[in-house]
Amino acid sequence: MSSVTTADTQAGQRLTPEGPTMAARVRRKLSTRTASIVSVIIAVFWTIPTFGLFISSLRPEDQIKTTGWWTFFTHPSLTLQNYNDVVFGESNSSGRLASYFVNSLVITVPAVLFSVTMATMAAYALSWLNFRGRDWLFIGVFALQIVPIQMALIPMLKLFSQGLGIGGVTLIPAVGDSAAGFAQVWIAHTCFGLPLGVFLLHNFMSELPKDLFEAARVDGAGPATTFRKIVVPLIVPALASLTIFQFLWIWNDLLVALVFTQGSGNRPLTARLAELAGTRGNDWQRLTSGAFVSIIIPLIVFLSLQRYFVRGLLAGGVKG
Repeated sequence: MSSVTTADTQAGQRLTPEGPTMAARVRRKLSTRTASIVSVIIAVFWTIPTFGLFISSLRPEDQIKTTGWWTFFTHPSLTLQNYNDVVFGESNSSGRLASYFVNSLVITVPAVLFSVTMATMAAYALSWLNFRGRDWLFIGVFALQIVPIQMALIPMLKLFSQGLGIGGVTLIPAVGDSAAGFAQVWIAHTCFGLPLGVFLLHNFMSELPKDLFEAARVDGAGPATTFRKIVVPLIVPALASLTIFQFLWIWNDLLVALVFTQGSGNRPLTARLAELAGTRGNDWQRLTSGAFVSIIIPLIVFLSLQRYFVRGLLAGGVKG
């Protein structure tokens, strides 16, 4: 009777009569010292532009416009004036990012909650509920991922142009109406984020053991109870990964924000950052500090959910 080595057994590698599987060989190659050194080098080169941007955000305006950021090490000079201008400045040429920062939070948090919640329920229905046309519906959702959002902007803008209402009661005021609030941006981001969200969560849910659902059905649990008490706790890594994707995409979005918040006071941070350089591009030194102000919240979200991120990305991608 053949046996496997202790090292292979401890590593959890699946062996075939011909030897380790391809996944095991790839994992072993990526764990070598050479691969680690290459990864560190790539990370350093990838970080250098961001480090230079951070140094520039702390330099005086005259030095930013006349010398490169690397000259900081020979003639160091630091100031927080750039951050003060973009966050608390009152002039039209300054940032005044404090109010736009709040707008971005009000836009992003509900839009992420709506899109992730609806995608979770839709993925559960497409994975474990039997109904006619389920497979064709999933194919349609999958195909929507390749449709550029630019193709949907004009139809949605026309749909919102007169507002939405039922029986003479206005549910969503027209675009540009001060009463519209953030509803149109929430709906737009939710619609654009659903195809990818449903696809990712469907792949994760379809890998759950069928025995769990059969046992729940025998115990008298309905679809809603099974979804709430069994499925949701098991897909936390996938939900965290999707939340990170959606949060970063919505927070950094500019196109949808410009289209659906035009002419209103609900513009997000990205819309204001695009204007920081001024009409002639003379004040571009504020872009450095404005960029770092804008990444504070996404960085906190990513660091808070990073332990689930890799697990959610790999879930359902490799069997065995």
